Amino acid sequence: MTTSSMLWIIIAIAVYLLMMIFIGAMFMKKNNSSEDYFLGGRSLNGFVAALSAGASDMSGWMLMGLPGSIYAMGTGQVWIGIGLMLGTIANWLFVAGPLRKYTIHAGNSLTLPEFFVNRYHDEKKVLLGISSAVIVLFFVVYTASAFASGGKLFNSVFGIDYHIALIIVAVVILVYTFMGGFLAVCTTDFIQGLLMLVAVLAVPLIAFSIMGPSNFGANLASTGVDSGTFLNPVMENGTNISAVSIISSLAWGLGYFGMPHILVRFMAIKDQNELKKSKSIAIIWVVLGLAFACFIGVLGRAYLASSAGVLEDSEKVFIEMIKKVFTEDMNAAIFAGLFIAAILAAIMSTADSQLLVASSAVSEDLYKGIVRKDADESRVLNVGRLATIVVAIIALIIAWNPDSSVMKLVSDAWAGFGAAFGPLVLCSLFWRRTNFYGAIAGIISGALTIIMWDYIPLVSGTTIGSITGLYSLAPGFIISLLAIIIVSLVTRAPSDAILKEFDEVKAEN
Repeated sequence: MTTSSMLWIIIAIAVYLLMMIFIGAMFMKKNNSSEDYFLGGRSLNGFVAALSAGASDMSGWMLMGLPGSIYAMGTGQVWIGIGLMLGTIANWLFVAGPLRKYTIHAGNSLTLPEFFVNRYHDEKKVLLGISSAVIVLFFVVYTASAFASGGKLFNSVFGIDYHIALIIVAVVILVYTFMGGFLAVCTTDFIQGLLMLVAVLAVPLIAFSIMGPSNFGANLASTGVDSGTFLNPVMENGTNISAVSIISSLAWGLGYFGMPHILVRFMAIKDQNELKKSKSIAIIWVVLGLAFACFIGVLGRAYLASSAGVLEDSEKVFIEMIKKVFTEDMNAAIFAGLFIAAILAAIMSTADSQLLVASSAVSEDLYKGIVRKDADESRVLNVGRLATIVVAIIALIIAWNPDSSVMKLVSDAWAGFGAAFGPLVLCSLFWRRTNFYGAIAGIISGALTIIMWDYIPLVSGTTIGSITGLYSLAPGFIISLLAIIIVSLVTRAPSDAILKEFDEVKAEN
């Protein structure tokens, strides 16, 4: 890479980072209450809601984790993308509208834990404490995955120390999230979502045209893989994929129903008309984004063969493609900066949302909901901002190891949220008989299943997840759902007031 090319990349990324901070400062004065800071006063329009939900959802995983896994093991990894696509579509079609209506009806709930409390009339705030603790626990891990992605990005592009890169990314994200709150996060995510989509569409198409379709097979073979098996979606690393592997990959789609940073976008949309607009935009965005992310993994294996051979770190495939496509020509180097900024955008758009939801769990749910119920708005905002800093520091420590796997960190957090909250969100919206005791059973059983499945060596010093090869979200979701149903049926039915509220929400157009 030439000095001029590097200079243009640095300028593009610096301008992008400064613009994100400027947006945070611009919205800082508009945060006059906790509803403004954590939910933007329910004022999101359809475009911002859709793209911010997509950007905060996919993170660096879409541009690093997914292409990297396909680059390394073949198109058998596309099943994760298929599962996520189906989950996104189902979430927007079936959950977005009912959740928005119910959170308004149930005491104008600002957060997911607060919705659970209001939905089941939990005066002792038991659900608030349990669900907030789960959010903080898994979001620390999730935020760490975003920080790790950023560290790898700067290390790969600029050659600077991973730890220095990690700190730079964390500080910028922290600054604009700390200042601007939800509206700043959604506005930056909207810009980041557009940038991500342009990058994921443009780079592989340009690279494919440069390489030429006639060279694809030969280039692929030069990396030591057979094109027939590499491009076979039911094969992985040259062997047939098991049914367990496909089920595990598709199970990723179940996670959407329990993701607080995505569900909060549904709650914040301005009205039903904007919601309808959001559905179409979000679905188109995710279908295009995931399809081309998979294409990047396949194409990258062939396109980079002549210059890089086989990458040691497969998660850097998109970064290396951008560098090869654009940095050889000084006039095109600015585009390299913009598209590398798109990867940074993917990372930041998730990390900022995670920090905000985690801070809302601490300040709005734990502090104001349990510790200081009489706390004024300014104190709640200050506690929220302090929580943002603390969560960021802990996540930074978790991501400090340069060998951290983005895919592993994301999968752990995704499974935790999906199993703990997903079944309860669905039952809360669609099953009238769900009660307070079932809600508690669902959250605890889902979270514990993930921890026991992935981290506790229960069988001869080995975890159940390692033995079975089954992604923990699949059993976690099922166990949580069964716990909600069984416990709700064997304990007393919801009160008349709760049932009346459920029926009123269902009757609304």
